[in-house]
Amino acid sequence: MNTNTEVKQKIERLLYPLLENDKFFVVDIKVALSKVHSKVTILLDSDEGIKIDECTAISRHLGTDIDEMMPEKYTLEVSSPGIDFPLKSERMYRKNIGRSLKVIQKDDSEIKGSLESVDPEQITIIEDKKRKKNEEIVPVSIKFLNIKQSEVIVSFK
Repeated sequence: MNTNTEVKQKIERLLYPLLENDKFFVVDIKVALSKVHSKVTILLDSDEGIKIDECTAISRHLGTDIDEMMPEKYTLEVSSPGIDFPLKSERMYRKNIGRSLKVIQKDDSEIKGSLESVDPEQITIIEDKKRKKNEEIVPVSIKFLNIKQSEVIVSFK
C-alpha cells in the first residue's frame, strides 16, 4: 500500500487536468488510508464559488482513476470548504476581500477586522476597534509569513 503522502501526490496530479484551466483551485486534500476503509477528502473552490454539480462531475472523473490506484474499499468526498475553514492561500484571501477576519499571528497575537486588500506577500486589514472621534483609520498590513491562522468571522446580524 502507498503512503498517505504518495496517494495525495498522485491525486493532485490526477486532479490538475480537471480544474478547468485554473477555474477551480485545490484548498485541501486529506488522505486517510486504512486496511478496512480508506477515505479521500478533496476540498475545491473557485473565485465565484463551486457548485454541487461541479464537485460531482470532478468526483466522477477522478473516481475512475482512483479506483485503479486504491484497490481496497474507500470513500471519495469532493466538496467546497465551509465558511469556517481556515484561509490557506492568497486566492482564498482574495475571494474574501470585504469580509471580517480573525487573524492569529505566529506570535499568538490576534487581529480582527475587515480584509481590505491582498497582494502576493501580505494582507491589509482595517481593525475592528473603538476609535476616538478624530482618530485616523490606519490599515494594518500582515505578511503571510507571520500568519499562523486566519478565518472568516461569520455574523448572523
